[in-house]
Amino acid sequence: MNIAKVDLNLLVYLDVLLREGSVTRAANQLSITQPAMSNGLKRLRDLFKDPLLVRTSDGMTPTKRALELQPVIRDVLSRLESSIQPETDFDPATSKRTFRIMTSDYAESTLLLGLLSELAIQAPNITLDLITPSDVTFHDVEQGKVDMAINRFEELPLSFHQKVIWYDTFSCVLSAENPMAAGQFDLDSYLSASHVWVSKTGFGVGVGIDPNEVQKLGWVDAELTKLGKQRDIRVFTRHYHAALQIAKTQNLIATLPTKAARLFIDDPQVVLKAPPFDIPPIALKMAWSALLHHDAGHIWLRRLISDVAEQMNHSANK
Repeated sequence: MNIAKVDLNLLVYLDVLLREGSVTRAANQLSITQPAMSNGLKRLRDLFKDPLLVRTSDGMTPTKRALELQPVIRDVLSRLESSIQPETDFDPATSKRTFRIMTSDYAESTLLLGLLSELAIQAPNITLDLITPSDVTFHDVEQGKVDMAINRFEELPLSFHQKVIWYDTFSCVLSAENPMAAGQFDLDSYLSASHVWVSKTGFGVGVGIDPNEVQKLGWVDAELTKLGKQRDIRVFTRHYHAALQIAKTQNLIATLPTKAARLFIDDPQVVLKAPPFDIPPIALKMAWSALLHHDAGHIWLRRLISDVAEQMNHSANK
């Protein structure tokens, strides 16, 4: 293939086609006619000697070759876009920019509090629009409609940039009036108690929990399953503050990431204990689109978040 003879518009067409999975939607996205997009797909198939998109019962499905090309083409176009855009400086002290961040309740309760304190000092006119995981999709982040996603992710698209913010262990939160707060706290006593479950990861609208589907309950219950054990969960919630309050006022145990549990460290009505079994640490990550990777303001925000996380880790280890 002679690269000099390749129409770069075709790469743009392929990028949008693979993202939309529809000739009609891709044409609308690029403000061209459907016949023009269909012709572009035909030329792409000739160029790559591959059908690229095949009609199935699920709609237009990308081939193996198309899936291999998608992150490469997205990266090439992103680099080209950033190269031809005029370079602009970003001054956090005067910027009035709004950053939209998809964040879990866990990250919002821990990391974001420290971030807001730094923003008040360094960038007092910047606004944060915090969005829940149920409000957005991977597609929104990929298109740059959302500046960043901060959460615990099991999987992320290859086109995303990502960075681990920190690793966190687990702690058990109990009411000080819970008999186990001052008594024996081993695996048997843990399993004899009732529990409050809390978690929400990934993107998209959440669905109800089936207590019998242990494999879908997350890290804590996955480790118990390896031991052939199962805890008695009485309350399912997606909010860490709710879980903390429930554990504080009810005779239930909340097993949470330690940074969330330590929000109550100075509360005399609460006791924190180490879990009586091993739970691997979790990784809190930030992920963002290649479209924003070279943006000066975005680079500043990512560095600030990393700095805040490092300061919080340093304080926690004192």
